[in-house]
Amino acid sequence: MSGPLAGVRVIELAGLGPGPFCAMLLADLGADVLRIDRPKPGTSSPESGSKGSANAWDVLNRNRSGVAVDLRSPLGIEFVLGLAGQADILIEGFRPGVAERLGLGPDDVREVNPKLVYGRMTGWGQEGPLSARAGHDLTYLALSGALAHIGRKDQPPTPPLNLVADFGGGGMLLAFGIMAALVERATSGLGQVVDAAMVDGAALLMAPLFGAWNWGFWSADRGTNLLDSGAPFYDVYECADGSWLAVAALEPQFYAELLLGLGLAERSELPDQYDQDGWPVLRAEFTRVIGTKTRDAWVEVFGDQDACVAPVLNMGEAPLHPHAIARSAFPVVDGVAQPGPAPRFGRTPASVPQPSFEGVDPALLLQGWGVSAEQVERMQAEGTIT
Repeated sequence: MSGPLAGVRVIELAGLGPGPFCAMLLADLGADVLRIDRPKPGTSSPESGSKGSANAWDVLNRNRSGVAVDLRSPLGIEFVLGLAGQADILIEGFRPGVAERLGLGPDDVREVNPKLVYGRMTGWGQEGPLSARAGHDLTYLALSGALAHIGRKDQPPTPPLNLVADFGGGGMLLAFGIMAALVERATSGLGQVVDAAMVDGAALLMAPLFGAWNWGFWSADRGTNLLDSGAPFYDVYECADGSWLAVAALEPQFYAELLLGLGLAERSELPDQYDQDGWPVLRAEFTRVIGTKTRDAWVEVFGDQDACVAPVLNMGEAPLHPHAIARSAFPVVDGVAQPGPAPRFGRTPASVPQPSFEGVDPALLLQGWGVSAEQVERMQAEGTIT
């Protein structure tokens, strides 16, 4: 794989959601990521020389494959420690204390490789009264101060998919922390632990709004503020065909283009853009006008205007948008359209994503890690690897 992280070696202890997302980001940019999977009961070892079968739909695990290792076995732990001795990064997403009990905690790994960056992905962090508790994206979002402010007026808080805590404040923040630790290692020569907690990351994404809140610019009443559907010029509207149009004309020049496109530019009796008392009038008029045409008709109307208006596309439609096509933003991998690696690099561009493969002969996966076919065969006979 090509990319700015080519030559960086990563051990990923397989998990769910944000940990794999972090590993995907690193692999997308060229890192050599080896995933350590949990053995599946009743699963036999892959045939010798098998290159496995592609799982293109498993986008989160693209650009890497895994080997199943029994981490309950001392031999399995010894094996993973041996791999960690050759790696730059290790990623784990166990609850606090689990990796230590297995014998794969930071101190254990530091003994074999003091240069390794040890990335830890949890919901609550490594310490604190909730650190051992279970949770999901919505749980962390609730305590971060974010969830209370997402939703419409007089409606309950709205779960915004699991993008904020799991992926934005979780996996992506861990990847950022790991990169920072690698940069620091170039000076110190030493690795360190990166403790990425989703509750911290979700709160961090709210930093500008915490500023607005303390300034008195942001209200606790959902759906009444500038960016939470309170402003009629920053919202979504239903079109005549049941599709939706996103309107984000915040600045006066864009708002003028919006009124022009909607045929309202000559309506001098309409309230001023930032007259909040007049927002209900503007909303009613926008709702009425936008509801008279289909989404595609509005796309034509606003096609050449800087009004910050866009069609609301679903996952089947987004890859087909002309802008996405022009930028090759959604490569098709074995028939599965998916977001391409990002960001883009001028000198060291990332490769086109490759699907994850199941059932690959461990000897093929491990040959680049200094593990011989004879060692693999012996560990398979012992049940350490399947």
